[in-house]
Amino acid sequence: MDIGELLRPEGVVANLRAATKKQALQELAKRAAEMPELKGRIGERDIFEVLLERERLGTTGVGAGIAIPHGKLPRLERLHGLFAKLDRPIDFEAIDEQPVDLIFVLLAPEAAGADHLKALARVSRLLRDRSICEKLRGSDSADALYAVLTETTASHAA
Repeated sequence: MDIGELLRPEGVVANLRAATKKQALQELAKRAAEMPELKGRIGERDIFEVLLERERLGTTGVGAGIAIPHGKLPRLERLHGLFAKLDRPIDFEAIDEQPVDLIFVLLAPEAAGADHLKALARVSRLLRDRSICEKLRGSDSADALYAVLTETTASHAA
């Protein structure tokens, strides 16, 4: 699974402003609903609710300043990703109790099954790489973030 298959340049947000986990999820749901492939097909509220419901099961803050909120939605035909670097780290109730500043949202079709799990594993593996996270934290433009996320795919193939 290639990150470029999940993520489009318009799905990358640099310096997202959010003061709370809920605010971050709301803003990311709004941005996801505005992406060309989803616009008019899936509403912001539906995306927000599925992400919030997943957080109620347990935090998607996986540690080291990273969160991978995810959920399944009807009317999706394929997996979609959205990446954001926050302007300031926020409390995400992460497993290591550290604030989060890098968020990769993964939205999957209801019937995705193994593909959803493979995509989660792929994103997790990518973001566990400290050098990649350092590059992401050092980038201030969406284009630079997208380049870091997608150029490393060849060396981190699933």
